Amino acid sequence: MHVLPFPLFPLLLYLFYSFSIHGVEAIGQTTCVSFSSNRSNFPIVQNGVATPVFISSDEWPGVQRAASDFISDIALVTQSKPALLNLSTSETTTNSTKAIIVGTLGKSTLIDQVVINARLDISSIQGLWEAFLGQEVDNPLPGVDSAYVIIGSDKRGTIFGMYDLSEQFGVSPWYWWADVVPTNHSELFITSDGCSHGPPTVQYRGIFLNDEQPALTNWAFEKFTNGPGGVGTATPANGTGSPFQSEFYSKLFELILRLKGNYLWPGSAFCVDDPLNQPLADMFGIVMGTSHEEPMMRSIPVEWSLFGDGPWDYNVNAQNIYNFWVQGIQRAEPYEGLYTIGMRGDGDLPLIGGIQLLEQIIKDQRGIFSNIFNTSDVTTIPQVWTLYSEVEGYYEEGLPVPDDVALMWTDDDYGNMRRYPVASERNRTGGAGVYYHVASPRDYKWITSTQLSKIYEQLSLAVIRNATRVWVLNVGDLKPYEREIEYWLSLSWDSSLWTPDNVDDFVQAWASREFKLDSSDAAMVAEVVANLTRYNARRKPELLNSTTYSLVNYREADRIVEQWDILANASTAIYNGLSSDLQASFFQMVQHPVLASQTLGKMLVFAGQNNLRASQARLSTNDLADQVQDLFERDHDLEVEYHTILNGKWDHMMDQTHVGYYYWQQPMANTMPAVNRVQSRKQALTGVMRIVPEGSYGAWPGDDQFDCAAGYNCPSPTVILDTFNPFGNIFIDVGSGGPVPFTWNATANATWLALSTTSGSISPDSPEQRVFLSIPNWTQVPVNAGESLAQVTFTAVAPNQYDLVVPVMVQAQNTKPQVPSNYTGFVESMGVISFEAAHSIRNTSIADIFWKELPGLGRTLSGVTPWPRDGDNGVNFSAGTGPSLEYDFFVVSNRTNITVVTRLSPSLNANGADRPLAFALQVGSDPIQTSYFIPPDVAPGAEPAPWSGLDGFAANVIVSVNMTFNVTPGAQTLKLFMIEPAVVVQKFDIDAGNLQPSYLGPTESVFI
Repeated sequence: MHVLPFPLFPLLLYLFYSFSIHGVEAIGQTTCVSFSSNRSNFPIVQNGVATPVFISSDEWPGVQRAASDFISDIALVTQSKPALLNLSTSETTTNSTKAIIVGTLGKSTLIDQVVINARLDISSIQGLWEAFLGQEVDNPLPGVDSAYVIIGSDKRGTIFGMYDLSEQFGVSPWYWWADVVPTNHSELFITSDGCSHGPPTVQYRGIFLNDEQPALTNWAFEKFTNGPGGVGTATPANGTGSPFQSEFYSKLFELILRLKGNYLWPGSAFCVDDPLNQPLADMFGIVMGTSHEEPMMRSIPVEWSLFGDGPWDYNVNAQNIYNFWVQGIQRAEPYEGLYTIGMRGDGDLPLIGGIQLLEQIIKDQRGIFSNIFNTSDVTTIPQVWTLYSEVEGYYEEGLPVPDDVALMWTDDDYGNMRRYPVASERNRTGGAGVYYHVASPRDYKWITSTQLSKIYEQLSLAVIRNATRVWVLNVGDLKPYEREIEYWLSLSWDSSLWTPDNVDDFVQAWASREFKLDSSDAAMVAEVVANLTRYNARRKPELLNSTTYSLVNYREADRIVEQWDILANASTAIYNGLSSDLQASFFQMVQHPVLASQTLGKMLVFAGQNNLRASQARLSTNDLADQVQDLFERDHDLEVEYHTILNGKWDHMMDQTHVGYYYWQQPMANTMPAVNRVQSRKQALTGVMRIVPEGSYGAWPGDDQFDCAAGYNCPSPTVILDTFNPFGNIFIDVGSGGPVPFTWNATANATWLALSTTSGSISPDSPEQRVFLSIPNWTQVPVNAGESLAQVTFTAVAPNQYDLVVPVMVQAQNTKPQVPSNYTGFVESMGVISFEAAHSIRNTSIADIFWKELPGLGRTLSGVTPWPRDGDNGVNFSAGTGPSLEYDFFVVSNRTNITVVTRLSPSLNANGADRPLAFALQVGSDPIQTSYFIPPDVAPGAEPAPWSGLDGFAANVIVSVNMTFNVTPGAQTLKLFMIEPAVVVQKFDIDAGNLQPSYLGPTESVFI
């Protein structure tokens, strides 16, 4: 991997963090732009005069096209447009003593002459891939006293050199695709030493438009074609009806290049949809490819259904398929491509055949390359083989792959890499790459649900393990994954700039650039984005249901609703503070994703609470049903709002259905979650009032299957107030049992017990009130167990009815005297201790390897992982000898054992089957226990048995490992030991006798 040609990484960090100080709109770039003059600056626009741009008439057409963008970008920022002049070496100019000269080494005769005249040292970029050099030179051409030169080592290097400056000037790469308003400046300058960059980290960096129906297809059909409802000029493609033609791709190619990408897997029949598509891509400078199931530059199944003959089965139809591939390579040969080889079955299904058949297929395909490129050395033709599903299995079972072919490793569709190159595979001449998803495992292309911290965690390992030949990101419909696409391409362009500690800094810089925010508001957007993606990633939206989150334990469902509301309020506050011209872009990339996700999240929680309250005979059941209905309609309202902003520019882009998945395929219509109603005019059999204590599925008075084991004639409820309860209180819900209004009061028979309110009124319009019980001063609670039991009596008074009395027993559990006054650590409450993995007390390194926090990763706070990522060249340790973290906790229950539940990120055994992921734990002096927590794959190329399914590791976004240790009450220490690198631990939940079911686990215990 080539490192930037700058001597010190700290300098890069300084430059990165200085962007906001200097007002330069750039992300992950060394800045060389300023907006005020000084002696060391070169003027781009000064006093309303724009310095002309010179380019050679023999330059690459794609560079000439990008130069036109470059001068337009300057005009967008300053309202002064430079002249763009095509010059040859024989021409001179006296119209300007200063110029910007742009060109490609070895292609532009103008640049080659400038290099000679200015005695320019080009050794830092010559012969390299996509590198560029920028600096001021004296007397580069006759009549030009000084010039700023942008020199590329190749075509894209020159293009990137211009777009790099455009972004710093104030033009976002997303100016068209997300309507980001350019930042205005009256003057522009570049420092004399300029901006330069060496080769990228990853050679081929691209995206895959996949499953682009309905949203992207419907949008493109309306905007680019003259078909029914279309406002464009192109006729839908003959045979395919596709709208993805040259006008669409012109916009897409420009975006990819502005983001410093260079590679595309199109989702359509690219060459058939428009004969101009492929030459257009080559002119722009985009390397074309095809997806893992579409070998030899031909679309499957579209092109095969149009032009193929017979079944897509090489066993019985080899000659016709061979001829089909020949035509694909003949069509693609004039243009730059990275060719997918191999074969899968029809419809992206496993191939009919096995290793021997694939060997023959590869041999035949490489023969086609040899014939059409007229070469005996096909190793010079870039080729990639995607090891997807059963194809990886064939490779693992011994399928030989030519050494010059790039091996593209894949994730599991959930963003967990199946494998990286192992040590023996890291020196292949073809290298290795990564195919990764931000669109989700089911047929889902709606709101983003991928954490940037997760992308970093997985892809940093790809860099370390030399999978840097080609990266492709499956982006579904492209929108609304703008931010994730940019982070992906920024990481692949220069991975040395990014660490686990500056993910939020990326988002903050992005927010500042896109929405012109100050550092405080940009930091708030970074927090909003981090929480948005965390909340959506902890359970993918299409996998959520009404009981995902516990309705009774740890206030989980209530906390989910509260988190969504806080997030929506924060986003809305920023949105409302923006000028109207900035709101459209913010709505697309932040506000709509937040509000839409909040709407879906609350809708499903309320549906679950509705169903529960129906079983509890609570009139508020109906209110929740109404709220579910309202949220279901609001979901559509938000879609309509998205489709109508900017006079309908993005109409159809949110067409994706996303409510009510029945299986992997997208639902054909959004379906509201099931709700129940109680008869609003009929009183519950037990009277006007319902009492529901925290943590109970039951309700009192009356019979309920959850009130006691018998389900009838149950005793009054009992709740426990514990000294170290993380919430500091418990609650009792007072609810309506029907149409009759009533007043209520609550009295306690203990002075040490406090109630948040002691009376109220309940009616059909206000059917619920919550009462919190707490103990302000635990020293007032009697030590005697009998005297620490209090009673709160709830009494309902309704017209023409006897008073309804429901007692609730309150047990005060004062464990503070058991804990020494000088103790430091987490303390058990009601049979549970819970703490985040990042909240360790001690961190012991071994051989310079230590545990490091990955901020923002995971379901609740963060993760910890051995660092450096791959340790000391992938070293592992025997249990108890590796780097360790220690956690101090106090057990107050009279127990002889506890169960430690370790919550880990669902990583696969990506370092090879012989190096399965593992960690070790020890509590006190009990024997160390080891867990190789990811079972072997059920078959080569498949995931382990517990991985898949609605309750699998991937869907739950967690792997829970239980270990039981012997303990005695008192202070304990948990030690976490590294065994293998790349393990990520998120949280520990310790069951000391009362760990209750929930999705996220208990809230973190009190730390003293």
